[in-house]
Amino acid sequence: MDDKTVHQHVLDELEYAPMIDAAQIGVTVENGIVTLTGHVRNYAEKGIAERVVLRVRGVRGVVERIEVRYPNCPIVGDEALAERCARVLAWDVQIPENAVTLKVENGCVTLDGCVPFYHQKAAVDQALRRLAGVTDIVNLIAVKPLAQATEVKSRILAALRRSARDPDTIRVHVDGDKVTLDGCVDVWSEREIAERAAWSAPGVRAVEDRLTLA
Repeated sequence: MDDKTVHQHVLDELEYAPMIDAAQIGVTVENGIVTLTGHVRNYAEKGIAERVVLRVRGVRGVVERIEVRYPNCPIVGDEALAERCARVLAWDVQIPENAVTLKVENGCVTLDGCVPFYHQKAAVDQALRRLAGVTDIVNLIAVKPLAQATEVKSRILAALRRSARDPDTIRVHVDGDKVTLDGCVDVWSEREIAERAAWSAPGVRAVEDRLTLA
């Protein structure tokens, strides 16, 4: 698919998404790589825009340069925002108690600590992305403990057999806490299924996605 067609499809998909003000987002496409510029009303909308673009057929990657501008909202100081973030994490049952520390600087929340599963690391990000005042999130939380490579691989393959239409086209290699996905898929959503299966295995800290669209 040529860049002009991908560009139009991305614009149409952003316009179709009800939670996004597409008029404030700029889009350029080069060799299937989409660059997003402009501004959005909150950090959650920034993440939504990226996910919307990734589901468009022909998109090979996204470079996200969107700025967060909170309309008609008083500036939240870093101390107040840090307190608000800490309270939200304390009330979230998915996140182990005292497992995460955070630092806030100019609205950017940096997360550190250690959790046993990747979905808990993702839950921290999810819990904070809708808070007013958050302009960016840097998630440095580690995932432990390590699992045996054979166990991780078998769990991922089992998950792919349950979800993917043609799991045999996807190859899985496990090296310590890193998973590499190789092969090809028919649509981008199959790639997301494979990544989700890899990240859901206990002990996985990194996933390298080399999957291509057939």
